[in-house]
Amino acid sequence: MSLDDLYRRVIMDHYQHPRNKGTFEDGTVSIELNNPTCGDRISLQLHLEKGKITKAMFTGEGCSISLSSASMMTEAVKGLTYEQALELVDLFSRMMQGEEIDMEKFPLEDIEALTGVAKFPARIKCATLAWKALEKGVNEHK
Repeated sequence: MSLDDLYRRVIMDHYQHPRNKGTFEDGTVSIELNNPTCGDRISLQLHLEKGKITKAMFTGEGCSISLSSASMMTEAVKGLTYEQALELVDLFSRMMQGEEIDMEKFPLEDIEALTGVAKFPARIKCATLAWKALEKGVNEHK
């Protein structure tokens, strides 16, 4: 199996079996963003307590890249401080722009499966939608 095949499988697993999909009652922050170009829509809920993200869940509609990225992001940010989460947003954005980055900095190795998205500029907005929601939510709450 090639690396590309493995990455496709990881993306499809997160798309077909999303982690942290749903809502919760005690959300500190709720953010809704959409990508009108392709119709992706993400609603992100964050529970923020004492400078940390204690819970993250999402709902939405969209392509496999958009929803699998949201699944991966919600897994990666739980337990992080606001600053650590914003650093991940920056790192992910740079990865989507094609920069070589240290994948060890991501607390979830599945995120590496999204590196190939950088080759398809039209799909970058799909992959970054949930991350932009995270950035907006954390910045509004700080």
